[in-house]
Amino acid sequence: MLRNGNETFGLVTILFHWIIALLFIGQLVLGVTTQWVHSMALQFVLIQWHKSFGFLLLGLSILRLAWAGTQTRPRAVATLGKVERFAAWVVQSLLYLLLLALPMAGWALVSSSTLDVPSFAFNLVIIPDLPLVRSEAGENFWRGAHLWLAYGTAALVAGHMGAALRHHFWVGDNVLKRMLRPSRELDEPWR
Repeated sequence: MLRNGNETFGLVTILFHWIIALLFIGQLVLGVTTQWVHSMALQFVLIQWHKSFGFLLLGLSILRLAWAGTQTRPRAVATLGKVERFAAWVVQSLLYLLLLALPMAGWALVSSSTLDVPSFAFNLVIIPDLPLVRSEAGENFWRGAHLWLAYGTAALVAGHMGAALRHHFWVGDNVLKRMLRPSRELDEPWR
């Protein structure tokens, strides 16, 4: 089942979810790694990869939002109370927003940088800079914004993962299973 149903997420939604999740985690690791590397040549390569995957993350996040706008939202699992439903909605909405804002802040960072280094997307195409003034103050602002958005997104992702695991292992409901398999009957035991 490609599309969402009333009870389950479809394959396209599930693929968007997990690909974006893995990209985000990989971007965190790559972003931190670039700060520990002492070789300027290696650091340049890693930063170009970080930018490439950041643009990919931005593009996939936009496509995911567009896809979500065309899909039925599966009903909430019956074990969720009103407060949990609201908290889940807030966290998911913030994740959508942050997964757009974070790569945009990174793009603004390189666009305002006084280094004026072009952004190569996977060594295939140069991504044009945003129309920002190049200045040390602008670069510092966007560096801080990018960093704090990364921290905030990581914290929300950790909470999101923790909630999903809590529901799977302690509550025993289908919150996690719905994002793992698109079309099986969710009343069946996990196989």
